[in-house]
Amino acid sequence: MSEAKVLLERRGGVGYLTLNRPAGLNALDLEMVRALHGALHDWEYDAAVRVLVLRGNGPKAFCAGGDVRALYDSYQRGDDLHLTFFNEEYALDLALHRYPKPILALAHGLVLGGGMGLVQAARLRIVSERTRMAMPETAIGYFPDVGASHFLPRLPDHLGLYLGLTGVQIGPADALAAGLADVFIPEAANAELLQRLEAATAQGPTDLAALLREFAAAPAEDARLTDLRPAIAEHFAAATVGELREGLHAESRPAFQDWARETLATLDARSSLAVATTLELLRQGSGLSLEQCFALELHLDRRWFEKGEIVEGVRAMLVDKDRTPHWNPARWEDLDPHRVSAFFADFRHA
Repeated sequence: MSEAKVLLERRGGVGYLTLNRPAGLNALDLEMVRALHGALHDWEYDAAVRVLVLRGNGPKAFCAGGDVRALYDSYQRGDDLHLTFFNEEYALDLALHRYPKPILALAHGLVLGGGMGLVQAARLRIVSERTRMAMPETAIGYFPDVGASHFLPRLPDHLGLYLGLTGVQIGPADALAAGLADVFIPEAANAELLQRLEAATAQGPTDLAALLREFAAAPAEDARLTDLRPAIAEHFAAATVGELREGLHAESRPAFQDWARETLATLDARSSLAVATTLELLRQGSGLSLEQCFALELHLDRRWFEKGEIVEGVRAMLVDKDRTPHWNPARWEDLDPHRVSAFFADFRHA
């Protein structure tokens, strides 16, 4: 049992879904996606399971995303694993969003990419002192997926566009302030929290919010983005990446100049195609339903390995590890906007 990639256990009225690839930072593969989805189906009809807890084994990560190296290898072999994986991963995420029983996510350590898809689908999202959240896809020439086209553009002050385009990591205080988490509970309190949860759910329906309030605390660090939110709201309202870059370059307020330079440098290190596609994806997602957002992301996936830049990004960051991706084009000024619009041209949503 300890060698399974997903551990399934019932205690009291709680069903535990534990990601169990700690050496790989609990990165999701197709086997894990299927195990999680199967457990959801089984426990939906099990009256003894009243609450589900989603967590990750190991001290470093809840889940550092999907196993994109495996998808890269599959694509290089000419297989279609990457398409099967995204199709089933998004179906899992949607099932979590629509699940009729409450799901608690213990989002400790790294919560990246596919891990964010799991956490943001949970009804109650618990962060701790070591939580670090991000949607870092543009760093590998990809775009934020797993429902990010729905949850990112709905964050206040254009925070979602900032997080999606740059891929920066945020801590627990910023996650709470942005609306990406519901409560901060120190990791030292988790064992007692879960014991109480098991005992309470064994007796019947439980007021989960009240129970969490008993353990809730304030993060030790303040939200670092609070002072930057006026600048983020202003700059990331830009209609195009070109306008965004021009605005950051022209930022003259002392309080925001360092941030603007760092943000501009981050964007310039990314794939221009991935960043511009991400901006359009989040813009469109702001007006779509959750189901439509997953459909749009899958629509892009079907074209991205061949016509996007994820293959080069994964090569540079995870395969050869030279950390020197050769983006095409190399300069923002040379990006043809029609390459971006072509990804969306034939998408039809119900």
